Amino acid sequence: MNTLNFLVIGKNQEILDTLKRIIENNEGWKAEIRSDENICYDYIKENQVDIVLLSSGLDEEFENDIKIFCTNLEKEVKVIDHYGGGSGLLKNEVYSLFPNLQP
Repeated sequence: MNTLNFLVIGKNQEILDTLKRIIENNEGWKAEIRSDENICYDYIKENQVDIVLLSSGLDEEFENDIKIFCTNLEKEVKVIDHYGGGSGLLKNEVYSLFPNLQP
C-alpha cells in the first residue's frame, strides 16, 4: 500500500481541517474531508478509500448505516470512530487496523 486514503466525515469544519492536517502530516497518508453525509456513499464507491474516519456531530443512524455500507463493499474499507484524543491516539487507531504500517 503506497498511500493510505482517508475519508473523514463530520460536522465541525474546524475539527475536519485539523484532522486533515494531522493525517497528512504522516508520509503516505492522504485525507479528504466531507460534512455532507449524503455524498459520502458515492465518494466511497468511486474513489480509493482505505479508512472512513467518523468525527463529531454525526447522528447515530448515519454512523450505523455507513459501517454496514463499508462492510458490504467488494473492496475493504475500515471504519474508525474518532472523537478526539490527539494525533497519538489517531495513529494507534490506524496502526491497530494496519499493523504492517507501524514503524
